[in-house]
Amino acid sequence: MLEHITIEPETPADASLIWLHGLGADGHDFEPIVPELGLSDIAIRYIFPHAPIRPVSINNGDEMRAWYDFQFHSERGSSDDVQASADQIRLIIDQQLDAGIQSHRIILAGFSQGGVIALHTALRLQHRLAGVIAISTYLHDPQGLETERHDENLALPIFMGHGQGDPMIPIMRAATARENLIRLGYDVTWQDYPMAHQVCLEEIEDIAIFIRRIL
Repeated sequence: MLEHITIEPETPADASLIWLHGLGADGHDFEPIVPELGLSDIAIRYIFPHAPIRPVSINNGDEMRAWYDFQFHSERGSSDDVQASADQIRLIIDQQLDAGIQSHRIILAGFSQGGVIALHTALRLQHRLAGVIAISTYLHDPQGLETERHDENLALPIFMGHGQGDPMIPIMRAATARENLIRLGYDVTWQDYPMAHQVCLEEIEDIAIFIRRIL
């Protein structure tokens, strides 16, 4: 299983939020978001996995933490890598189920590459989740999703947030993902912000509102 950081609530957890970092970061990247969300009244266990270390083509083949390999001229990452990472996240979900957390109290979240994996995993999962938070990201395989998505998560609530000036993942790419998801019947909450490839306080506040709604 992937190494990960776990932050427990003050009372026994009855919900879990699994948050996946972006390219080149690690699980510590989003630890500071826990107090910023202001959700201490909800017994949420926060889990921040570390992506595997692998050669990354856009980094001249040098190794770094990445959920999948990809190249600048490619619209998609390696499908094998994406699926392998999704399988690893499923193991963490199974661990939470074994620990007594009900599936509809589990949220998958991710930034950039992490958002790709969160969406890919959740929409194909056989257990009904509470929702997905997908920020500064896109859909890896929209055509495959049409045949691979699971009935348990056909009405999955999804929060998508994106920077209007994102130079890494243009906002139109995220908007296309949003339209594909809406076309397939998903409940998508969309917000965009005057920022680049990052997270801002207003977005964190919107994410907290979304979490309260789905839990």
